[in-house]
Amino acid sequence: MSAVSNTVQVTTPSNPVYQSVRDSLVIAQRNLIRMSRIPEMVIFGLIQPIMFVVLFTYVFGGSMKIGGSTSATDYTNFLMAGIFAQTVTFATAGAGAGIADDMHKGLIDRFRSLPMARGAVLTGRTLADLVQTALTLLVLALVALMVGWRVGSNGDTNAFRVAGAFGLLLLLGYAFTWIGALIGLSVRTPEAATSGGLIWLFPVTFISNAFVDTSNMTPWLRHVADWNPFSATVQACRVLFANPGVSTSDAWPMQHPVWASVIYSVLIVVLFRTLAVRKYRSATA
Repeated sequence: MSAVSNTVQVTTPSNPVYQSVRDSLVIAQRNLIRMSRIPEMVIFGLIQPIMFVVLFTYVFGGSMKIGGSTSATDYTNFLMAGIFAQTVTFATAGAGAGIADDMHKGLIDRFRSLPMARGAVLTGRTLADLVQTALTLLVLALVALMVGWRVGSNGDTNAFRVAGAFGLLLLLGYAFTWIGALIGLSVRTPEAATSGGLIWLFPVTFISNAFVDTSNMTPWLRHVADWNPFSATVQACRVLFANPGVSTSDAWPMQHPVWASVIYSVLIVVLFRTLAVRKYRSATA
């Protein structure tokens, strides 16, 4: 009698967290390679914030009153936290347009047919955009130093506090990128995603403390500006950079800007990542 042995292969499912991280990094690498092959994407992304720095510094620098002073240098130091924050949030439009372009070409449908972790496509895309945003911030900081911006112009600071300020900026930019991802999945063309990504950004960035002292606003508008998530990050950066413009408002985000910035950004990520991943599952090109 001969014994027949059957070999049964048992496939153990991979760790879902590991798979999600791996797939997200693969997609991020794909998008970074794509950006490197289209350098004009990075170049044009740098031109706009540099123009804002130069225009606001030299056109409005001597006209704005900050802390009772109309010094152009004081306004430059006040301004830069707002320009940094505006730059990271305006990257939202590019993120939305990129995802809408992938949708339009049918690439998202192909990704969804693969055995990939849910949400990895969007996470990878937002991580790649975060790398581009970090590069833009680095170049913008060098330009700011050239036009006279200095940390510690209104008090003492250190390298850890400055790094923390840039960390808050990147966190805000990453949070807003998820809003762009949701917009990109909700429209039919990249042009619509760009327009939709900018329409809501203008009131968010300008009804804030980014470019002017909110104490000069009407009471109801100042209340809106003080509770604006964008304003919280700008205020936190001014505190950490030790630049002029520390608010005297009684609003909680202005009294605790660092905590407010972190809480706002985390809540935005959680909310809009959930909505974007849900939309990703059902969106069609």
